[in-house]
Amino acid sequence: MKTGTDALGDKPGSRRKSGSLTATLAIDIGGSRTKATVIDDDGEMLAERVRIDTPDPCPPEVLVASVKKLVAPLPEFARVSVGFPGVVRRGRVMAAHNLGTELWRGFDLGTALHHLLKKPVRIINDADMQGLGAITGEGVEMVITLGTGFGSSLFEDGEIAPHLELAHHPFRNGETYEEQLGVRAFEEVGKKRWNRRVQRAIKTLRTLTNFDHLYIGGGNAEFVSFDLAPDISKVPNTLGMTGGIWLWRKRRVTAT
Repeated sequence: MKTGTDALGDKPGSRRKSGSLTATLAIDIGGSRTKATVIDDDGEMLAERVRIDTPDPCPPEVLVASVKKLVAPLPEFARVSVGFPGVVRRGRVMAAHNLGTELWRGFDLGTALHHLLKKPVRIINDADMQGLGAITGEGVEMVITLGTGFGSSLFEDGEIAPHLELAHHPFRNGETYEEQLGVRAFEEVGKKRWNRRVQRAIKTLRTLTNFDHLYIGGGNAEFVSFDLAPDISKVPNTLGMTGGIWLWRKRRVTAT
């Protein structure tokens, strides 16, 4: 359900204090940058996004410490939604390819952030969180994110499917989707060849999922230059945060 906005209409640098008792701190952890804002019950942003470079290297303790500085300028909030670039179950990280899986495997990020922020925390894969902000809830909808890596999420009639690490599945020439479409590939092969790969990936994903609509997000979505079919559209990166409101609603997703 497209609940996000790109701008607040406020003057640069201004802040609005949330009047909602259930205002949600939404954090989008990326391989390159980590962003945050506070959203109201409708998923509308109550403050301008703040952002920092994701630490590199990025052991869990360093990232958690950086979150405290990141959210300091933001309004008050009652709960926390987090989009994480990897596989998370019940707040515990199972894989984090772009942050270092061996560093992160088994880390209880949910508990660590709860202790840091003193609020209830729910965590989901970052592409899944963006998808929750993008979908309409009708039919089979897929979201892919083109950024540091490659993310994906899948929904049917508004209900989220179990997360699959499609990014690390073989795609072409013995390489994965992430190896062929991530930021390193974009920089190596250039925009024209990268766009051809994206087109081929969409064709493959259409056959795989028979999606009714595909949404393309992520920092490199702006470089997609070919004409999109009527059942494909780009979505803003802000949905990676505003989609976090759905982690606290019974419909569509249950995350702990």
